[in-house]
Amino acid sequence: MTNATPRRSKSRRTESPGHPRAQARNSQNAQKNYERYLVLARAEALTGDRIAAENYYQHAEHYFRSMAENAN
Repeated sequence: MTNATPRRSKSRRTESPGHPRAQARNSQNAQKNYERYLVLARAEALTGDRIAAENYYQHAEHYFRSMAENAN
């Protein structure tokens, strides 16, 4: 029999969300994702697909809120 549960490497280091490096990385990722989804939303809006544009704007808003949360 084989074990279906994946094993974690012992050398893998995890950081808590409160750790400064993890928080900085999360802020950078949120900023990049926010900008990415804004670009996608604007592109869809230009093609006339309002539904897809709204979807991307909602994703952007999520990352905007994440950035605001990380700033506090």
